[in-house]
Amino acid sequence: MATNLLSIKQRFGIIGRSVPLDHALNTAVRVAPTDLTVLISGESGVGKEVFSKIIHSLSPRKHNNFIAVNCGAIPEGTINSELFGHEKGAFTGATSTRKGYFETVDGGTIFLDEIGEMPLETQTFLLRVLEQGEFIKVGGDSVQKTDVRVVAATNADLLDKVKRGKFREDLYYRLSTVPIDVPALRERPEDIYLLFRKFSSDIAEKYRSTPIVLDDSAQRILIDYAWPGNIRELKNVAEQMSVLSTERNISAIDIEKYLPNLRKRNLPILASSVEKETESFREREILYKLLFDMKSDLNDLKTLVFELISNNDLRVPEGNQLKQLNKYRSIPEELGYTGDKEFTAQPFETPRKSQPIIIESNGNTNDGYRNVEEVEESLSIEDMEKELITKALRKHRSRRKDAASELGISERTLYRKIKHYHIQE
Repeated sequence: MATNLLSIKQRFGIIGRSVPLDHALNTAVRVAPTDLTVLISGESGVGKEVFSKIIHSLSPRKHNNFIAVNCGAIPEGTINSELFGHEKGAFTGATSTRKGYFETVDGGTIFLDEIGEMPLETQTFLLRVLEQGEFIKVGGDSVQKTDVRVVAATNADLLDKVKRGKFREDLYYRLSTVPIDVPALRERPEDIYLLFRKFSSDIAEKYRSTPIVLDDSAQRILIDYAWPGNIRELKNVAEQMSVLSTERNISAIDIEKYLPNLRKRNLPILASSVEKETESFREREILYKLLFDMKSDLNDLKTLVFELISNNDLRVPEGNQLKQLNKYRSIPEELGYTGDKEFTAQPFETPRKSQPIIIESNGNTNDGYRNVEEVEESLSIEDMEKELITKALRKHRSRRKDAASELGISERTLYRKIKHYHIQE
């Protein structure tokens, strides 16, 4: 089989020795003698049409016609006529009867590129051809038979199109009887420099010049580049450098001078890193929520203190406690304090326990107030977080999904915090 693949590569001008490429070629060789429908998938520029020609050339239909049709390049209003033909007078401009591709290529192979761009109406006609081998011309009323092998290709995710109602599910499974996945150039890094040398040699032979040569650093840049345009882009780069470069020995600096985007790399991100970053963001989110709730509670507490002071004719002590409150809320002038009126956010440290607020009476203890009373409140973020989680669970009757939604965190984060704080549900 290795010898057979080597001869096929030489015959069709395929450069490469990577395992994914050999696997795709081996599948094409094995399916070629049959009449099964083949779906070739791969990014733009990987050479899907070459695989269709290999399948046709190695099949019993090799002496019959082969035609490649780009479904994305034919307007929606004329694609049915192009594929199946039309009768005279079928539409404006149809001055004569015309044969379609499925009629002219009878007995051969038709390659339908960019099959994902085919209109839904045309997909219905194509499905009938694949299942029953018959079609009707546009404007006609008689059924015609055809014996055509269909090889389709796509650079789009057809299953995603099926989910979005853009492609027929039954047609997808009818086309993908034998799927062939042509690897992207970045998936076969060992072939990149081989292809570059081939393209640069071809352009040098065509214009009778000396082929360009890359040093080690330049080769490394080529291999590290993502090549979104795949082989088509690589060939374009080789031709540009062969024509534009005055030097025949190319370094990394020369490549960057002509093609600065070559250093862009698409490196994969570990899923665990993404998950950790997401969890960190959610924890910050719940922390911000706790801080805002804490500020609201403090404002309510200060309002209560001010009402107690004003309604019970209490004396406000001159100390740091009141000044500290003023950092977050203005104090009415009628209470005898003339500080800043507007709230200004100040950085602060959250102690385990806040400093006590001392309220002194003017000597009258018959009103039910003690001469000195200390009001303390725990401002620990962990305590507040635990309390908030407990309230959410109690509110939603231990339904973690609803509680997590209320808190703005994931169920996984909620479960971890319940376990951390030993919260009884």
